[in-house]
Amino acid sequence: MRKITMMLVLSLFAATGAFAADDGRSQVLYSADSQKAFKGAENLFTGDVWVEMLFPSNNTAQYSGAYVTFQPGARTAWHLHPAGQHMVVIEGVALTGTRDGKIIRFNPGETVWCPSGIDHWHGATPDASMKHLVVTGSRDGEAVVWKEKVTDEQYLGK
Repeated sequence: MRKITMMLVLSLFAATGAFAADDGRSQVLYSADSQKAFKGAENLFTGDVWVEMLFPSNNTAQYSGAYVTFQPGARTAWHLHPAGQHMVVIEGVALTGTRDGKIIRFNPGETVWCPSGIDHWHGATPDASMKHLVVTGSRDGEAVVWKEKVTDEQYLGK
């Protein structure tokens, strides 16, 4: 599984140009200890969430990447991405829902693309943790617009 995950991440980086430097003349290494890791803010998440930044947006590539780990039942608040977001499940089963009540379940190795401007949430199932890789676009310096918390009824699809 670890080998598949690494191949997936490296393929994603290669396809998106994540190794490009701001000046476009040299590669940039983002070592594991150079990026921030932090607990998800209580006003933006329900439950326990851990965010590990992988790479920042830069002048050439207007997107960033992170691993986000959700404990059972944990989820984001409603939000949207002005330039969209890819979500790739690394471990566990992910859920993502939209305002129309549709909820998508996706498994390790599966990816969901959330287009720009779509209100959505994502998180773990009620009974198991989940880790996903997110590659989030940025438009006019903005990567996410946070909104209100997702209710238990919305999360459970009731």
